[in-house]
Amino acid sequence: MRIAISGSHSLGKSTVVRDWLNSNPDYLWEDEPYRALSLNGPYEIAFQDKSTRLHNGLQLFYSISRVHRYSSMTDNVIFDRCPIDYLAYSQYTAETGKTDIDSDFVLSMVDAVRESLDHLDVLAFVPSSMEWPVLIEEDGIRPLDVEYRDSVDLIFKKIYRENLYNLSPVFGNLKLIELIGDQTQRLHQIQAAIESFSS
Repeated sequence: MRIAISGSHSLGKSTVVRDWLNSNPDYLWEDEPYRALSLNGPYEIAFQDKSTRLHNGLQLFYSISRVHRYSSMTDNVIFDRCPIDYLAYSQYTAETGKTDIDSDFVLSMVDAVRESLDHLDVLAFVPSSMEWPVLIEEDGIRPLDVEYRDSVDLIFKKIYRENLYNLSPVFGNLKLIELIGDQTQRLHQIQAAIESFSS
C-alpha cells in the first residue's frame, strides 16, 4: 500500500510516519524532499518568502520521481509529504510576491502533480485543528513562524476541501482521509483506510 502524509509543517506528519513504521516494519520510508536534498544533500533550499522556482521545483520533481518508483498497490511504502505539498507552499510564496514564484509557476506544476497521484493509494492530510493543537518544535530545521504554518494550512484546506486546482477527479481514484486526533487515533485512521480497499 502506497501511503503519503501531507500538510503544513509542524503538525505531526513525521510523527505519523515514524509511528506507522514502528508498527509496520515491512514498510519502506521515503523521507521528505527537503531533508533528502538540503539537510542530507547538496542543495540550499529556503522557505517562506525566500523560496524560489529552483527550490520548490527541485523538491516537487524529487517527490514525483520517488512516487513513480512504486507502481503497484503491493508496494508497501509511506511518504513524508507528497507532490501536492509543493503546490501549497508555492502558492503561499506566490502570494507574497517576493520571489520568482508566481501564479503561472504554480499552475505549471498542477498537471505533473495530478499525474503523480495515480501512484498513491492512501493520501492522508494532517490539518491544523483547534481540538488537537501542535506546538512548533525549535529543532533548528522547522520555521518557527506560526502564522506561516497556519497560512499554508489554509491553502492545503482549500486544495483538499474546496477543490483548489481541480484535483478532486484524481482523489476519486485513491483514499483521501484527514488525520485528526492523538497518535494512536491517527494510525487507526490510516489502517481503516487500507482496510476499506478490501471491503
